[in-house]
Amino acid sequence: MNLSTSTYATGRRRTAIARVWLTPGPGAILINRRDIDDYFGRATSKMVLRQPFEATEQVGKFDVHVNVCGGGLQGQAEAIRHGITRALMVVNPEFRPTLKRLGYVTRDPRKKERKKYGQRGARAKFQFSKR
Repeated sequence: MNLSTSTYATGRRRTAIARVWLTPGPGAILINRRDIDDYFGRATSKMVLRQPFEATEQVGKFDVHVNVCGGGLQGQAEAIRHGITRALMVVNPEFRPTLKRLGYVTRDPRKKERKKYGQRGARAKFQFSKR
């Protein structure tokens, strides 16, 4: 990976954080130094990663190197998609309207709600009995 020609971006989703480097190449995707097929078992997760490239017609033009941590596999896949989207916008700012329309630019801000004291969970209460 030649750092002088690579583009870096960070993607986030819940507790997953993905650091993404795009370099011109045949389209290889490495996640935590493993191939995409080894890292993600489900086809939907792989499809989520490729969505920004398909939307901007850049399939097979960039190699992707990702370092991702935190969250589950689905959250990591969406964090990687967010990072790829941001890196593509650095490469070519004209991609932004297309990616924004599809909802890939906006970070998903939802987080797990904390458990409150005096309750069984975030919203669930202990069972109430008058007697």
